[in-house]
Amino acid sequence: MTQLSPRPISNDPGERGVSLYGSAVEYALHCLLWLAPARETPASSRELAELTGVSTALVAKILPKLEKAGVLEALGGIAGGYRLARPADEITVLQIVDAVDGGKRLFDCKEVRLKCPLFGADPPTWASHGLCTIHAVMLRAEKSMRREMAQTTLLDIANAVGVKAPDTFGAEVGGWLDDRVAAREHSRLAAVRGGAQRRYQEG
Repeated sequence: MTQLSPRPISNDPGERGVSLYGSAVEYALHCLLWLAPARETPASSRELAELTGVSTALVAKILPKLEKAGVLEALGGIAGGYRLARPADEITVLQIVDAVDGGKRLFDCKEVRLKCPLFGADPPTWASHGLCTIHAVMLRAEKSMRREMAQTTLLDIANAVGVKAPDTFGAEVGGWLDDRVAAREHSRLAAVRGGAQRRYQEG
């Protein structure tokens, strides 16, 4: 069975900078890309973590949020895991972002325009009237960003990646996942046989 070695991910803020959305959004999108091709058998959080190159514990925190948002469905049992709850062309990037790291605003206006010392305790109407002009720019930018994410589906991203990937890559990923599912089933059967043998010996 092929073992994957994750590439190191830098945690140095100076190197990676500060972003509006956390790394969980990036990891969620990459996990979902592996599930975009329709599969009969689900993929476990461990398998998705290995494919994505991040810790299983982190992926295990992200996937339930996507399940709660109706992006994923979970199947129980040793052969269980996750698969898309609906087709990839019906899942938008905005839905994924809001499920994992929602509630964030692009800009938090502090109404600095009212704090000029020349205004004293009573800022003039021309300074306080209406929406802050800077805030208005940021709101338009946020609206544009969310519109772009709402118009882009998981399938759109998967297709863009597929254009760059070799023709055989999708089959290789599917085969790797099938091997892992078979290994899980083998472990389950071995555990069942081992339990039956112990009960026989004890009886």
